[in-house]
Amino acid sequence: MDRNPLVFEINAEHGMARAGCLYTSHGVIETPAFVAVGTQATVKSLVPEAVIATGTQVLFANTYHLYLRPGQQVVADHGGLHRFMNWQRPMMTDSGGFQVFSLGAGIEHGIGKIANIFPGEADIQTNNDGNLLKGRSMVAIEEEGARFISHIDGSEHLFTPEVSIMVQRDLGADIILAFDECTSPMHGESYTFVSTERTHRWADRCLEAFEATVPRHGYPQALFGVVQGGAYRGSRKYSAKVIGNKGFDGIAIGGNLGQTRQDIYRILDWTIPCLPPDLPRHLLGIGDVPSIFEAVERGVDMFDCVSPTRNARNGGVLVRFDEGTKLRNFRLNLRSARFEDDLRPLEEGCTCYTCAHYTRAYIRHLFRAKEQLAQQLASIHNLNFMARLMSEIRSSLKEDRFGVLKQEWLTFE
Repeated sequence: MDRNPLVFEINAEHGMARAGCLYTSHGVIETPAFVAVGTQATVKSLVPEAVIATGTQVLFANTYHLYLRPGQQVVADHGGLHRFMNWQRPMMTDSGGFQVFSLGAGIEHGIGKIANIFPGEADIQTNNDGNLLKGRSMVAIEEEGARFISHIDGSEHLFTPEVSIMVQRDLGADIILAFDECTSPMHGESYTFVSTERTHRWADRCLEAFEATVPRHGYPQALFGVVQGGAYRGSRKYSAKVIGNKGFDGIAIGGNLGQTRQDIYRILDWTIPCLPPDLPRHLLGIGDVPSIFEAVERGVDMFDCVSPTRNARNGGVLVRFDEGTKLRNFRLNLRSARFEDDLRPLEEGCTCYTCAHYTRAYIRHLFRAKEQLAQQLASIHNLNFMARLMSEIRSSLKEDRFGVLKQEWLTFE
């Protein structure tokens, strides 16, 4: 079996930051890259052709959700996710670890997927349709794996490293992730270390299961290990060294990233110097503009986050300037009454389909009327915004002007 299906070339460097190309069976990912989230084998409200037109290179689907519905065998019978959802470009799947966290510690600690995953910051991203409330855990973590109750029908399931690899083989993404335990910002250092050690043992079992199986759909897959360790320096550095030395095809950095953006940056400062320099690095669940610049500067190659499309579905559109003023959160609330008769595009100078054809006033009207087209048009623009941002970053790295670009974006009067 081809154990090294990925080729990762670094074409330009600026300090720790780098631009490169990640070659997969379904095309090349130019890095740094933003990975759009298509949780249930769809980017919500958009057909694949519309997603491609935004400049999006790669999608991230959700192993846990697809395992429960429609079931990985249905996807496998179609020839894998690419054929199932008509997406013939690179694709990733997670391991199910974060969803186990959401059903377990996430519920117990009241930690949602985006809005309050950083308890120390009030303004990370909006999340009107996904917060978790404190309550009783639906997960029991065991050495064998995670036993959980389905949020769909209440049935009981045991997810193990071996099951996660089997499901991801059936789904057939180009890049799959090892099964890990994601800790909460509310977990203490002692539990975090125990959990990190368990993630390392599960990583070994994932590698063994991966080596013992073959790709199902006629093309190779790559396996990324996941660094855990919470917001604790010792655990993070230790996990980075352990996972980095296990022979994975790439590294994902996940789990509890602290309570503020500054915590993220510190964690990356601890983690990335301990990772092999020749492997691609993916930062899980982060997609706001300041964090992307800071993470790229520290050597991150890929990011995924639901926020651009989730915000879009709730009237939050990404823009850099409004009426000549740079926005600190890079976001407009299109539901605001001030856009009622605004005949401008969402963002001046944007060439996406939405901005080329529609006005702020019209799209605000669609949101007020609860028309689904509002979600589609806003999502198209937000994904295009992210694609343009990453393209600018890649160009700046190749031209050795990344520091200038970062200052242009993040300096406010």
